[in-house]
Amino acid sequence: MMLTSKMAFQVNCSTESRPSLSENIDRFTTRFSSSYKPLLKELQQLPAQREVFKNIKNASAKLLDAFVDSTFKFADQRVLPSQSNFLPVDELNETFVITSIEGKIPDDFPEGVFIRNGPNPLFGGLKSTTSIFGKTGHIWIEGEGMLHALYFDKDSDGGSRTVLYKNKHVETETFKVEKRRNKPSFIPAIDGSPPAIFLAYMFNMLRFGKVNKDLSNTNVFEHSGKFYSISENHLPQEIDIFSLQNLGDWDINGTWHRPFTAHPKTAPGTGELVVFGVDAIKPYLEVGVVSADGKRLVHKADLKLDRYNVIFDLPLTIDILRLIKGGPLLKYEKEKYARIGVMPRYGDAESTRWFEVEPNCTFHILNCFEEGDEVVVWGCRSLDSIISESYGMDLDKSEWISGRLRSKGPVQQYTTFSSNDELLFSRFYEWRLNMKTGEVTEGNLTGTKFSLEFPMINPSFSGFKNKYGYTQMVHEPASISSGMPKFGGLAKLCFDETSSKEGEQSEGHIKVEYHEFEGNTFCTGSAFVPKEGGLEEDDGWIITFVHDEDTNTSKVYIIDTKNFTSEPVAKITLPCRVPYGFHGAFMPVPIHK
Repeated sequence: MMLTSKMAFQVNCSTESRPSLSENIDRFTTRFSSSYKPLLKELQQLPAQREVFKNIKNASAKLLDAFVDSTFKFADQRVLPSQSNFLPVDELNETFVITSIEGKIPDDFPEGVFIRNGPNPLFGGLKSTTSIFGKTGHIWIEGEGMLHALYFDKDSDGGSRTVLYKNKHVETETFKVEKRRNKPSFIPAIDGSPPAIFLAYMFNMLRFGKVNKDLSNTNVFEHSGKFYSISENHLPQEIDIFSLQNLGDWDINGTWHRPFTAHPKTAPGTGELVVFGVDAIKPYLEVGVVSADGKRLVHKADLKLDRYNVIFDLPLTIDILRLIKGGPLLKYEKEKYARIGVMPRYGDAESTRWFEVEPNCTFHILNCFEEGDEVVVWGCRSLDSIISESYGMDLDKSEWISGRLRSKGPVQQYTTFSSNDELLFSRFYEWRLNMKTGEVTEGNLTGTKFSLEFPMINPSFSGFKNKYGYTQMVHEPASISSGMPKFGGLAKLCFDETSSKEGEQSEGHIKVEYHEFEGNTFCTGSAFVPKEGGLEEDDGWIITFVHDEDTNTSKVYIIDTKNFTSEPVAKITLPCRVPYGFHGAFMPVPIHK
């Protein structure tokens, strides 16, 4: 029996049945255009009138721009010293040959590209605005995407290696708009005072036809030999894996017209890509299955129950009505329900079975599979959301900080955390959903000593029961001190073995091996690289971008997963600083030719 996991989490839009702002604007536009359409059509056919309409449109746009520029004052957000590696870097505009490698890249390490995505804001960093309506500010997950790529080449005889580095912004349409204007133009529209956010929504929509920028800063994935950069709020951007040039939106030949998950999953056996998109207007959630060749969106019902889509419906909500009433746009409503849905591969709302679970916030799942009558889901679960309202935080003093983690105390190696801190950090968790009885069994698999996030597995085991998993390990003191998540090591999860460490509450917990980095060194974008010709599931390496904050040096580490706690087999020094980011992937593609 096989199961594939399809969703990390769903933003639940709590606008209920009332029409949204977008629906009201659309309704007004439709009524206006239908009443005057015959007259407008006749006038627009005349050359002189066409020029008049064009001039009126241009003049209106300039007046609107002038009003926004005079009303909303942009400023750089304050950055603490502990946040310095979240600041953006410039594009290098060339490919660099790596000359500094400590250790040795293994002979059986495959040829390919290690690529990572992450925020790299234009114009020096994240911004805030001040106006008579209040303040707005970017939150820490915003910022235009930048790809950082490391190319592992082998000579045709398989002997010597060449390693190359390149970086480049993901040039979405909104990226190009602001580059042409040469200044920040989209008003931050997520965090801040409700009146200012509401007007930011309106002015961004009127000026640019969309509320927020197309960031494309979260992940990189491959399907049918093509490569895509993605974030949750827009369509994937097809990229040339070698030049990193943006080749345009991927809308699956015109059949997908909504946001696209940053974590699509390839179905085992069929090679189909299962995706979903969440929006603030109806339909709130759509699930799609893309053909293995990437050319069409498959639409058909299937009653087979041996392959499922798993859907997380969690209480992290976006609510326009709440904003209008003076509340936050984005809020984690922990008093509300949480549930997991299990849907046949080609199912619909009627064929989805829902399981109520304890309220939680889960952004990333490791794997899902079937075991007897149960669907088993493994993921990184917290009891509160690090992405949520700013809780009255002073934008002048701590603008782009999460607001939930911020602590003014120094970093300590050993710290006793308050219950509020504990709620924000994710622990590795298991849900067992019994398809016959409807019962749910859930619980921590690793205890609460360490917080684990950004899980990964050997991709050959996606949708099948796996023995091993890997995560980044949160450095909790550094994260609390800076107000930004920092990852001070890696963890190897051994699901078939139980913990035997003395002095720990390990009853029922799995064995975990830890690879902790030295000093103030933190990682992002980790990925599993299978060994060429490997026979066992953990034959391979974890590859990750790391940054040493003491020396301001960025490197890539390669860690043997069979000797997980040992020193990295190779440390590759990069030619420039690489800011902390989000997801990375290793693409086994031929480089030499």
